Amino acid sequence: MPTPHQPPAAVRRTLRKLGSDIKDARRRRKLPMAVVAERAFTSRSTLQKIEAGDTNVSIGIYAGVLQALGLLDGLSEIADISNDSVGQALASAELPKRVHLKRASGSSRDG
Repeated sequence: MPTPHQPPAAVRRTLRKLGSDIKDARRRRKLPMAVVAERAFTSRSTLQKIEAGDTNVSIGIYAGVLQALGLLDGLSEIADISNDSVGQALASAELPKRVHLKRASGSSRDG
């Protein structure tokens, strides 16, 4: 059995909001839990856990539910480089100040 994991409060809070947003999206679409669960290839009880923000549900199941609601595209944008200002700043800081061309060794100009 896996070791119990208690994620940080910020993670729990974020997943609770995601779950609430998923629930609201489902309700706006007037879809019953059973229909969304079936489309996501999961159980109704797992969908209940997702809507509650359960941290023990795999990201793959969350993704399946998002797909069932037509919201999967947003998931691929989460860690995209265009949204990662810290990563962009770190990468820019590591760029060389000057670039030098390396000369080919042992080559002659006249052939």
